[in-house]
Amino acid sequence: MMESKIRRHTDLIVYQRAYTAAMTLFETTKSFPIEERYSLIDQVRRSSRSVCANLAEAWQKRRYKGAFIAKLCDSEAEAAETQVWIQFAVDSKYVDREIVKPIYNEYDEIIAMLVTMINNPDKWILFQ
Repeated sequence: MMESKIRRHTDLIVYQRAYTAAMTLFETTKSFPIEERYSLIDQVRRSSRSVCANLAEAWQKRRYKGAFIAKLCDSEAEAAETQVWIQFAVDSKYVDREIVKPIYNEYDEIIAMLVTMINNPDKWILFQ
């Protein structure tokens, strides 16, 4: 049974953390070179925001266990993709590793939270 205080996707701690991480990355990418506007900047912003969007979709699909799990898996994949773009930004020397290390590590924790939800869907789905 899901906790009564969680009424919408924005109440989920994993959503809140993913949203904060995405906004932190948004601010970080403002300093990237202009020639990366339509490639790396766009990719990292898109994937980081997609973690949140897929969580919102998963929450709305929690009537159907398979659909719920599938959207959580999509969110997990987007979080991992975001980590790849962070690695490219570091290796391209657009940002110092120490600046983005906390963000990268935050995505490790977000992924772990998503995997826990994926492995325990009955706690979240509406009908069993």
